[in-house]
Amino acid sequence: MTSRRIISNEKTILDKDDRHDLTPAASQKSDIAPAVPAAVIYKLLGFTAAMFAGPIGTYYLTLNFIFGGNSTFAGATAAIMANVVLIGYVIVAMKEDQSDKIAAEAKAKKGE
Repeated sequence: MTSRRIISNEKTILDKDDRHDLTPAASQKSDIAPAVPAAVIYKLLGFTAAMFAGPIGTYYLTLNFIFGGNSTFAGATAAIMANVVLIGYVIVAMKEDQSDKIAAEAKAKKGE
């Protein structure tokens, strides 16, 4: 069996784990801004609540008042409502993404 000799100037695996370059320098300020803006979190929470309450509320409202106890039609209506909420979220997300792109282009034009 052969073994590898460790040379004194060579770092071992334990030495390589100690990283001293992870902390910012004293002259640099650390970035403590959240990774995701608060508006995005609020939109996500709103659509989460709509995805929970919308289909369930639609099911019970249509079951008792519109379809007169027919749970098949009420379930289908609830499924349609879930898809409406999902499509609404996708549309809002696409518009938000496009607005970020337009703002970046306007900033680039302004900088020229």
